Amino acid sequence: MFGGEGIMGFLPLVGILVVFYFFMIRPQTKKAKEAKNFREALSKGDKVITIGGIHGKIVEVKDQYIVLNIANGVDIKVTKSGVSPDLSKGTGDSELAAQPTK
Repeated sequence: MFGGEGIMGFLPLVGILVVFYFFMIRPQTKKAKEAKNFREALSKGDKVITIGGIHGKIVEVKDQYIVLNIANGVDIKVTKSGVSPDLSKGTGDSELAAQPTK
């Protein structure tokens, strides 16, 4: 008698946990995995946008950072985590198209 009521009492709680997993936890871990793969795949010549909004072309790639060319003769060092995968998707031709390549 008490066993059946106890299970029915936990069913809504289990349902809420399942909903949280599929709508919050799983998408967040998927997004983090995609961001990690994006940052590992960065290579010389890629056009990216930093999380601060700076457009640049990758000149050099190291373990923890990249060097971006943001203007003629102006290179900056940025940590890989400072490059936004969301903003860099579909950047296409930016202001860098007018710059001569090195």
